[in-house]
Amino acid sequence: MSQAALVILAAGKSTRFKSRTSKVLHPIAGRPMLLHLLASAAALTPARAVIVVSPGMDGLDEVAAQSPFPVRLVVQEEPRGTADAVLAAKGALEDHDGDLLILYGDAPLIEAASMRALLEARVGEPKPACVVLGVGLEDGVGYGRLICDAQGRLDRIVEYLDAGAEERRTALCNAGPMAIDARFLFGLLDEVGSDNAKGEFYLTDVVGLARRRGLTCGVVEGRPEEALGVNSRAELARAEAVLQERLRAKAMAGGATLIDPWSVYFSFDTVIGQDVTIGPQVIFGSGVVVGDGATIRAFSHIEGAEIAEGASVGPFARLRPGTVVGANARIGNFVEVKNATIEAGAKANHLAYIGDARVGRGANIGAGTITCNYDGVRKSRTEIGAGAFIGSNTALVAPVTVGEGAIVGAGSVITEDVPADALAVERSEQRSAPEGATRFRQRRAREAGEPGKRSKKG
Repeated sequence: MSQAALVILAAGKSTRFKSRTSKVLHPIAGRPMLLHLLASAAALTPARAVIVVSPGMDGLDEVAAQSPFPVRLVVQEEPRGTADAVLAAKGALEDHDGDLLILYGDAPLIEAASMRALLEARVGEPKPACVVLGVGLEDGVGYGRLICDAQGRLDRIVEYLDAGAEERRTALCNAGPMAIDARFLFGLLDEVGSDNAKGEFYLTDVVGLARRRGLTCGVVEGRPEEALGVNSRAELARAEAVLQERLRAKAMAGGATLIDPWSVYFSFDTVIGQDVTIGPQVIFGSGVVVGDGATIRAFSHIEGAEIAEGASVGPFARLRPGTVVGANARIGNFVEVKNATIEAGAKANHLAYIGDARVGRGANIGAGTITCNYDGVRKSRTEIGAGAFIGSNTALVAPVTVGEGAIVGAGSVITEDVPADALAVERSEQRSAPEGATRFRQRRAREAGEPGKRSKKG
């Protein structure tokens, strides 16, 4: 198995997808579907890997560079079918005499266990030359059928458009992936013709050709969702739903409580600790780590953030990239944090913006407080010391430092550093005119009643 080579067919034109971007580059759970496939295949440590693409598929180089193992791109010059696409990889694989695992770039939901099962079946008795992944589907419209003999060995694959009524009643459908002995593959491909409904060269025809040579072929059954090919936006949404189900199940199996699992959306790389509670309608972007015992309340949006054990976030909180929330810290409703560290035990409970800042241990950020971090040219930082208290509706104009234990009075605009344990207040002097409100209302009433005069509103 360690000698298996990987061939990924990704030359589709994305016609039904209606996109200027190759469909294999569209994201599922925050990662291009092609990278999902490569990540699963990494468990097999392939000897080499080839991705077959069409001419001018922009962006594939950059994505392929993120593969967990080296890959080589080869071009299928004309879209003449899947057999022709594999032939395009011949030059990169001619000296490979082990197994070939053929996958499809637009079918990203196949799991590493199914890939491994295909390769294991190749070396098991009766040592089939070719093994295909099959799935049982109640509604197999559009899927090729796997036709087996009385001994359960694969005899041929019939594409849906070429299948007769009896063949279409076969429940075992072709999921696409195939493990095949490289010593036979390219000789079989040379015999593939295009006498079919589409006039294309089908890779699936190698099964029937192998049987005519007296070779054995077999089937490994996978889960139905592994057969899902993403050829349209609707199928992309279905793939997203399947992957989200897997991610939710993984989080709950790891000890997290999801109050309304179907409304929580994870990124492919979200890390959730034990005894974490996640409320409804929470969305995780990429790069989020949540420590044990943390609570994420409803309608929060979190991306690129680290949340330590016992911390509380939300409801209606937004944590943007670069945010670090310390142990037992609290980020409350309608609080936005960006590129800032909220140290252990600190609190920002209501209606605040904290950007490019550090909030020290145990500090309190009052409602309506903002760090004014951008002057139109550059970003500047705000430093708030441990135990500091920032009163409500305060504007901290960066760069500025509030020392440990300092208090800033509500409604202040702080433009200069506040020393430790100091009390800083910046606001206009309040004045009250006795009976002033009464006189104001009387004057307005007179103006409204005088001919030719209109009261000013607003």
